[in-house]
Amino acid sequence: MEEKNQTFDQLRQAGVYVPEITLDELQKETAISPKWLHFGGGNLYRAFHAEIAQKLIEAGELSSGVVVCETFDEEVIDNVYQPYGNQILEVVMKDHDVLEKTLLLSTVESYFAVPDRPAEYQAVQEIFENPSLQLVTVTITEKGYSLVNATGDFIGVVEKDMLKGPSSAFHTMSIIAGGLFARYKKNQAPIALVSTDNFSKNGLKFQQAILTIAKVWQKNDLVEAEFIDYVMNNQKVSFPWTMIDRITPAPSEKVAQQLKAAGVEETQIFHTQKGTNIATFSNTEETHYLVIEDSFPNGRPDFTKAGVILTDRDTVDKADAMKVTTCLNPLHTTLAVYGCVLGYQSIAEEMKDVELVKLIKGVGYIEGLPVVDDPKIIHPQDFIDELITKRLPNPMIPDTPQRIATDTSQKVAIRFGETIRKYMEDPEKDSSQLTYIPLAIAGWIRYLVGLDDLGEAFPLSPDPLLSDLQARTSQLTFGASALLVKETIQPILSNEQIFGVDLYEAGLGEVIEGYVTKLLAAPGAVRQTLKKELGEK
Repeated sequence: MEEKNQTFDQLRQAGVYVPEITLDELQKETAISPKWLHFGGGNLYRAFHAEIAQKLIEAGELSSGVVVCETFDEEVIDNVYQPYGNQILEVVMKDHDVLEKTLLLSTVESYFAVPDRPAEYQAVQEIFENPSLQLVTVTITEKGYSLVNATGDFIGVVEKDMLKGPSSAFHTMSIIAGGLFARYKKNQAPIALVSTDNFSKNGLKFQQAILTIAKVWQKNDLVEAEFIDYVMNNQKVSFPWTMIDRITPAPSEKVAQQLKAAGVEETQIFHTQKGTNIATFSNTEETHYLVIEDSFPNGRPDFTKAGVILTDRDTVDKADAMKVTTCLNPLHTTLAVYGCVLGYQSIAEEMKDVELVKLIKGVGYIEGLPVVDDPKIIHPQDFIDELITKRLPNPMIPDTPQRIATDTSQKVAIRFGETIRKYMEDPEKDSSQLTYIPLAIAGWIRYLVGLDDLGEAFPLSPDPLLSDLQARTSQLTFGASALLVKETIQPILSNEQIFGVDLYEAGLGEVIEGYVTKLLAAPGAVRQTLKKELGEK
């Protein structure tokens, strides 16, 4: 690295792979013919997209680099990108304390692209206008696509954007819509807008957000009606769906220390005023998947040269459903809620727990796999095998049950409800015979009581329904009667807004009530119940 960074030779001596990329040529080509713009400069981009771009550059598939746009946290650009020449030290955390270190040179420029920094904002608008631009990728988390509040009204920043128009927008969706309008005005060149955020049907939500903004602007006479036609024409503007999977936790102090010991000088971790945890390095797991609907009206590099799977929309949807309803997310949530109650601070440590491993195997293999749609491109059982034997037990991944337990009320409908619904809809299956999934759901109810298995209070992770759920479960404590448990949790279990189905109609309400009663019998009852219930299977 140059500027603040070490020289390339020094990094090589520290065991870092430094690619043979001519930076001057890459920068010149990017300035003339940019092809890839990315919004969201956080850890997922730094540990995954930048790696993909570098592999494409090294394979001769991409002649220009990526331009990164941050719209939330200026410190990310000012402290982590620009002082280090936009170079990223990627650290793949393999098992047995092995770190694979690579210098990523694929990010050529970075901007905090908001109107308050007009030169940077204008530079991004000009990139949008360039007909060479093929794709815009986005990693801003699911909430970054939301335009309205709980009452259905535009949030404040979006409301202002709707009045000011495309030339001075602040919300990320509005900024992208404004760039798209600049492209429309300049040449109407085609482009792909690609959400690579980790939620289902992400391309659809991206399209809906951009269209909503464009239509309000048109209603307010800020853009012409033909701009709407441009956005809705998938031969001009496409919104490919994607499935992305790579555990990329916040930068690890342990990794920073290991890098220092290896001879890497710059290992600073930044904790910004806006709550971003980011570092001069990115740490991530070895396993990763990116599946993209192959819809790029202005062309694309051959992403398959970097391990990306290109396919059709239906297959992307099946791959995503496989992950979030069966092979990963339900197992993660099960470990999260029971891990908090049992006092664990690490997912990897939970994977040494015989009962918890047996429980997640039951949720995934025994009850999930029989009803999952096989996307063919990734075999579901192989996915779970890899997750349970390699990914979750990796002690190098500093992931916690407390982090994963965040927003559980927003997740259970997909992670458990979808599988239950498939059993209900299949005339040859009986949802009331499920046992592992109901035990996982009972674990969440037990978690909401806020007492660990020894009877000590513990903090619950943030959740938009937490206050309401705790108000309902506040009467539950050790020794709660079956009747009290029933009266307390019946409104939760029957709530289709939470679970996607009425668990009593599925024949599981009473089963879960029974499990919760057992889990609350006395201190130590969680461990005792898991041993008894799983030992009998």
